[in-house]
Amino acid sequence: METTTNSNFIHDIIDADLAEGRENHVHTRFPPEPNGYLHIGSAKAIWINHSTAKKYGGKFNLRYDDTNPVKEDDEYVRSIYEDLCWLGAKPDNIFYGSDYFDKCYELAIGLIKKGLAYVCDLNADEMREYRGTLTEPGKESPYRNRSVEENLDLFERMKNGEFADGTKTLRAKIDMASPNMNMRDPAIYRILHRSHHRQGDKWCIYPLYDYAHPIQDSIEGITHSLCSIEFENHRPLYDWVVANTGVENHPHQYEFARLNVTNTFMSKRYLREMVETGVVDGWDDPRMPTLCGLRRRGYTPSSILEFVKRAGVAKAYSLVDIGLLEFCIREELNATALRRIAILDPVEVEITNYPEDKEEFFEIANNPNAEDAGTRKVRFSKHILIDREDFALVPPPKFFRMKKDGEVRLMGAYIVKCNEVEIDETGKVTKIYCTADLETGNGNPVDGRKVKGTIHWLDAETAETCDIRLYDRLFTLENVSDMPEDKTYSDYINHDSLTKMEGCKVEPSLKDAAPGEKFQFVRLGYFCADSKYPGSFNRIVTLRDSKGK
Repeated sequence: METTTNSNFIHDIIDADLAEGRENHVHTRFPPEPNGYLHIGSAKAIWINHSTAKKYGGKFNLRYDDTNPVKEDDEYVRSIYEDLCWLGAKPDNIFYGSDYFDKCYELAIGLIKKGLAYVCDLNADEMREYRGTLTEPGKESPYRNRSVEENLDLFERMKNGEFADGTKTLRAKIDMASPNMNMRDPAIYRILHRSHHRQGDKWCIYPLYDYAHPIQDSIEGITHSLCSIEFENHRPLYDWVVANTGVENHPHQYEFARLNVTNTFMSKRYLREMVETGVVDGWDDPRMPTLCGLRRRGYTPSSILEFVKRAGVAKAYSLVDIGLLEFCIREELNATALRRIAILDPVEVEITNYPEDKEEFFEIANNPNAEDAGTRKVRFSKHILIDREDFALVPPPKFFRMKKDGEVRLMGAYIVKCNEVEIDETGKVTKIYCTADLETGNGNPVDGRKVKGTIHWLDAETAETCDIRLYDRLFTLENVSDMPEDKTYSDYINHDSLTKMEGCKVEPSLKDAAPGEKFQFVRLGYFCADSKYPGSFNRIVTLRDSKGK
């Protein structure tokens, strides 16, 4: 991952902190909850935290926010680390929120002893009612003034498992009339009789994120806690916890706008539901916005990071066109990907005036944009294959590909003229007969006639068979924040987002393509060898942006 970034407001803050002596180093962290796979939105937080630490010669932590045992799993723990390393953001340290459960409990007892926390018996609905509204202050809980001794006893009994889930919480005693709803005596511990993926059954009470997070930041020595903008209203509570628990280090929280992308839902709940109901082929389905899905699709770390950088770092809400991500990978692969020939829907062409026992090998550039990419030899014989779309019985206006009695150039090889066509009982073309201009070869006709069209082709005998998957955007809704309340993500699933082409033909060298290896299939787009299904290729992106048009 690149270690420098363009100037942004976060770096301006850090520059001021260092210049004025408020900090003498920079230490950041990325704190994902291991309850799902990381997605394209996560890449922004990873890039900001990792690149910021590296720019200032600091440290970058990965901390798993595993304080809620309900949906957390070691599968997600492993995938998160793999995704960070793939992006080039290997952490300097790895921690778990659950590492600090004992310390969080100890500090909670300290708050109780200071009269700053109490055990409350209100259930979730009652707490919501007592909380008030944005225009009306909340009401104090009838349990707010329990004695320190009673609260200590009840909290210990909560820890010992004497109470059922939801019957009691530990709440911070702050201000029920605060204009900030997060400061109205927020719950900081709840009862959950669930086994933890690392702690087992040691605990049946778990700290809530707003309480645990600042404590974890302090223990790890985080200097700048960089998070997305939805936590902006939580910052006063973050500062309250830091100030009142007596932790030694005092980190500061700063917020940036989330990465919102067109035609993209990033709710883990929605993504998990699609996986569990079979709408997609797992978390790594190439249509998914997950990093593992993008990786399987063929996106590179550098293209994703370039997209994030171009989207920018700011505090204001913005919606970034997914076409920018497609542009970034298209731009990269245009310069780096080897060219190969693929035919999605093959139809046989016989060159009637070409000898049956003859073969030739034409030199074709591997990448005309890269001088050192060299060339490769492509076999030509009497029987070749072209794509069915490159032939028309009744050609539309300005159709410059193959047609009856018309000439077209075979890329890098001969000019051919279509003479006869075989058609089955359904009207489908089954075979085409052509003659080749053997005198001209792969040059220009000596008589000066113009041949406008050029199509790609493959030798019928040696071409390899494969499956090719063509992907489109998974969702039809451009701005997911505009989704009506009576709708859900399932109303906007694009059921034509995957087209599987079987019996496709490719150059023989692609038989040995490694999973994830990327190519430009000439005239078709950029593709990579699929990592899940051998002998299959995924379209990463088309050659041009057709959506804008």
